Amino acid sequence: MPNCMTLKKSNCKNCYKCIRYCPVKAIRFSGNQAYIIGNECILCGHCFVVCPQNAKEIVDETEKVKVFLQSPEPVIVSLSPSFIANYEGVGINSMRKALKKLGFYDVEETAIGATVVKKEYDRMLNDVDRDIIITSCCHSVNLLVQKYYPVALEYLADVVSPMQAHCLDIKKRYPNSKTVFIGSCIAKKDEAEYYENIVDAVLTFENLDTWLLSENIELEKEIDYTENSKARLFPTVGGILKTMDQNNKEFNYLAVNGVENCMSVLKDIEDGKIHKCFIEMSACKGSCINGPAISKANKSIINDYLAVSNYAGTKDFEIDQPPAHELKKTFSFIKHKLDMPSEIEISNVLRQMGKFKPSQELNCGCCGYDTCREKAIAVCQGKAQISMCLPYLKDKAESFSDTIIKNTPNGIFVLNENLEVQQINDAAMKIMNIRSASDILGSPVVQILDPTPFLNVLNTGKDVKNERLYLTEYNRFVEQTIVYTHDSHVFICIMRDVTEDEYERERKEKISKNTIETADKVVEKQMRIVQEIASLLGETAAETKIALTKLKESISNE
Repeated sequence: MPNCMTLKKSNCKNCYKCIRYCPVKAIRFSGNQAYIIGNECILCGHCFVVCPQNAKEIVDETEKVKVFLQSPEPVIVSLSPSFIANYEGVGINSMRKALKKLGFYDVEETAIGATVVKKEYDRMLNDVDRDIIITSCCHSVNLLVQKYYPVALEYLADVVSPMQAHCLDIKKRYPNSKTVFIGSCIAKKDEAEYYENIVDAVLTFENLDTWLLSENIELEKEIDYTENSKARLFPTVGGILKTMDQNNKEFNYLAVNGVENCMSVLKDIEDGKIHKCFIEMSACKGSCINGPAISKANKSIINDYLAVSNYAGTKDFEIDQPPAHELKKTFSFIKHKLDMPSEIEISNVLRQMGKFKPSQELNCGCCGYDTCREKAIAVCQGKAQISMCLPYLKDKAESFSDTIIKNTPNGIFVLNENLEVQQINDAAMKIMNIRSASDILGSPVVQILDPTPFLNVLNTGKDVKNERLYLTEYNRFVEQTIVYTHDSHVFICIMRDVTEDEYERERKEKISKNTIETADKVVEKQMRIVQEIASLLGETAAETKIALTKLKESISNE
């Protein structure tokens, strides 16, 4: 991940919105988490702007700047000319007053450096024999050319950016100073880090807002006007061209904004379709006044453009133009670490995604990639996962659902609100002796079942759970569950065939009843035998008593 961006892992919800909006697809997904690929990223900030979970954060260098302010060396701000669009009704003098309260030595406009750069562009057009010149003010455009269009590297103006030109000028006038750029751009943080000892720190307008708020410093609404401030137009579309002389009539002068449009022009340059053009390029649609770190809640490109245009003068800042060699800046090709997979590897991934032929490649873009093939390449490179394909997941879920419904022993069928059969599985057809699903699909449920339970569910809003009933017409016992889904407006009926269970229960009840009857008969018989035995014992005892009495009397008489 680039050093100027951080990621809050807990916030990433795997929505793929960042990859959909990333013009160079410099994002990979692993473990349901998005990661920025540093050597592919051009720091346009699209992913930061569109992330619905605020999972991407711009590195805040406020504490670093506060450390600078504690040192004896002067700390001077180079303030992007887009500030007038970000802070409505606040001019440079008001900004200077507020920032000096924070401890800065002074505040100057980056537009001073823009004047230096535009003069160098004019010199190049007049003194250097070139076919195409692409402005190098936008660091994201520079990275785009360096990483993706190396053929166009020779056309990238080898000139420092306005931020660098201004900070070089500040350091020349204040040799021991620290320079801090404040603007709407994320890429400037990377530019400051890569080209050392020119810009010491970069803050965004959002960083500045937070700092001012913490110190209870309010910006005064005051507009000051300076005639010598034409370069304030730089952060608008065509703003660079408007400040230039454009004396070389052999050249066409074009302004291109938005990464996609820049990529289209660069592709044409690679294909040899463009010649003798001076091209102003900006990665942001609307240029810098629509940068990713603009802090305004409600952006309005038109109003912001008018604010900048009305604030800009008609003449250049009065500057001492440095020699051309002091403004030189070199660009080199930045190679990707990821190699292009083979056709076999791509085909294998496509097949895993269920794409066995071109007609199955929907190219819907839900995964963030424009085509299924681009997605397959990303999977091979470890940047994407097969499960990111929405049609693939949909087909897989439907297949899984269909497999469950088809193989479950429970009867399942679906009705619409008109109580018409929309879907039915084999188990349900077996329960109700239906030969084919086509015989009942689209027909009223009354043809196969009593609709009363469904009407009761609809009217009462209470679902039926495991209600046991006997289907007379089918001679079956079932446990029936009826659920009405309000989102889909359908009834789902689940029937569990309990006929065998019911017959088994009845058989057991019959056996139990017979057992009880048999036991009763045995008990009754035993009682009768006992009674007969008792009767016999009683008679024998009486006779014995009489005999013994007579024997006793006989012995006594003797």
